[in-house]
Amino acid sequence: MNLPVPSWHWLRSYDRGWLRGDVLAAITLAAYLLPAALGDASLAGLPPEAGLYACLFSGLVFWVFCSSRHTAITVTSAISLLIGASLGEIAGGDTTRFGVLAATTALLVALIAFIAWLVRAGAIVNFISESVMVGFKCGVALCLASTQLPKLFGFHGAHGDFWENSGHFLRHLGDTNGAALGVGSAALLLLVLGKVFLKNKPVALVVVVSGIVASAALGLEDRGVKLLGEVPQGLPAPGLPAFQWSDLNALLPLAFACFLLGAVETAAIGRMFVEKHGGRLDANQEFLALAAANLAAGLGRGFPVSGGMSQSLVNEGGGARTPLSGAFSALIILFVVLFCSHLLSALPQPVLAAVVLVAVAGLFKVSTLKKLWRSDRPEFVVAMTALLGVLGAGLLRGVMIGAIISLVQLLRRASQPHVAFLGRIPGTRRFSDRERHPHNELIPGVLIFRPESSLIYFNVEHVREVVLNRVRAESPAPRLVVLDLSAAPFVDLQSVHTLASLAEELRSAGIRFQAVEARSAVRVRLRNEGLDAKLGGVDRFTSVADVVDNFKP
Repeated sequence: MNLPVPSWHWLRSYDRGWLRGDVLAAITLAAYLLPAALGDASLAGLPPEAGLYACLFSGLVFWVFCSSRHTAITVTSAISLLIGASLGEIAGGDTTRFGVLAATTALLVALIAFIAWLVRAGAIVNFISESVMVGFKCGVALCLASTQLPKLFGFHGAHGDFWENSGHFLRHLGDTNGAALGVGSAALLLLVLGKVFLKNKPVALVVVVSGIVASAALGLEDRGVKLLGEVPQGLPAPGLPAFQWSDLNALLPLAFACFLLGAVETAAIGRMFVEKHGGRLDANQEFLALAAANLAAGLGRGFPVSGGMSQSLVNEGGGARTPLSGAFSALIILFVVLFCSHLLSALPQPVLAAVVLVAVAGLFKVSTLKKLWRSDRPEFVVAMTALLGVLGAGLLRGVMIGAIISLVQLLRRASQPHVAFLGRIPGTRRFSDRERHPHNELIPGVLIFRPESSLIYFNVEHVREVVLNRVRAESPAPRLVVLDLSAAPFVDLQSVHTLASLAEELRSAGIRFQAVEARSAVRVRLRNEGLDAKLGGVDRFTSVADVVDNFKP
């Protein structure tokens, strides 16, 4: 089950038997986070220590506020690439400002998440559909691959969109460094084998350590293989980054996109664990946890963080019993930052590129795209639109395109609700949709329909047209049209008048109109507008079966 929040509620009843599982999970999680932090920092265009600081400081506070037992806070590939792709333009090419802008973005994400928590906007995560996220992540995976392949092959990459990076890679294949490709390919092979045969094990850490050893033993730097470079030892002085007020307007869209990605990903992780282990997820509480984590990351010279899917699965697989595993893993990273960070300087860049490539391979879900193609073509089109939006318009615009697609989907479905035409279930007085149950009995001379949503100004015309078209298609024309309002919990003012207009139009054609089974709020609305009589007199006693029984052809 998920634990009660805030943390001091469950800490009082913490079982000492859980400690072993939390510590073991923390060791495994830290081993997974360390190489991921280095790789994602390079994706963000930031020095490697920025990734370590982000994981360290966010991990120290996230566990206090989160409602999910297994969710791990971390830097993620999608957000890191979004940061890297956006900061260059905002900084005007001044790379010395990247760290300040990235930390400021984390603080803005914290502010947005805190406001979302205050207004209890947990439902916002449901506005991004799964198909949009599938397409977006596939696009991100391709963008990531286009930035890392040049590093794997040992030459400088371009700094453009997917198409520019891909073109640059293909044109410069002749500049491949054999030693870089050899060590990178070996790392890639080990990582893939580890993913297949040693799931949720710290294989990436073993590969990173092996790469550092190989760098020293084989003299890779002398062979033209680029190394990670100096990683400062110790902690930065925490505090507000030295941003300019004019930066905030430029960074706000980026911060909102990072928040949106982080909120959706963190909520998806929480829902997955709830389905697996039971309990319930408090999406609003996760907003508060995200706010605290990003505040700590920003003050600690990091960049935006969110829940990480693969990291959370590693945490769960390692035996985590409570969110304390995340705090313990942050303490392990703290030890590395204080005493061991200098060892990372000899890490070959091709090895780091291999770590990133394998990590993001899970974002490109070919099986999900195939499933959408076979089972739901409209959703497949949505996923491909999001994918192409990322590749063609960049990550930041791709996020916005995905959000817009989701809203358009929502509005399209809301504006065209299903209108069920009912028939009697044989041997009963109950009625259900004939489209789903074609053996239901038709009532001669009677047409019964039920709109299966609230009736609002932007969908009532659709309902009206569907009913009128069906009436016109009937031969002979029905003598009675029955409107079942049982599935419409709300009817707005315009919809009431549109239904009254429909009733008048049918009566002018010699067809009786009767509304039944309206909910109390709908009946009050009809009476207040003085229109209940036009709909045949609506009360709480008359059912569809009653109207049909009393009908005389």
